Amino acid sequence: MRKIRKGDDVVVITGKDKGRRGLVLRMLDEGHLLVEGVNKVKKHMKPNPVKGVAGGIVEKEMPLDISNIALFNPATQKADRVGIKVLEDGRKVRYFKSNGEVLDA
Repeated sequence: MRKIRKGDDVVVITGKDKGRRGLVLRMLDEGHLLVEGVNKVKKHMKPNPVKGVAGGIVEKEMPLDISNIALFNPATQKADRVGIKVLEDGRKVRYFKSNGEVLDA
């Protein structure tokens, strides 16, 4: 079970975008993910008339390492660590380590 999933609200904890928040757009290969509006770069694109792509400078999000982000805890309004515990009925759920609040209802 992954501690961070697609659609989670996360905070960047290190790097040039430290402190910025966004939603996880996509999980990439092991240990990398795309966060909405974070780690934006300008990429020079060649035009491709076959695919209908216009050339120019495009701004896009680049992947971040999963170790550089943490989940945002709405109760404390801060980044928080996440743990996994097994409930009495056998389900595995994620919870915030600071206050024990369960994420997956």
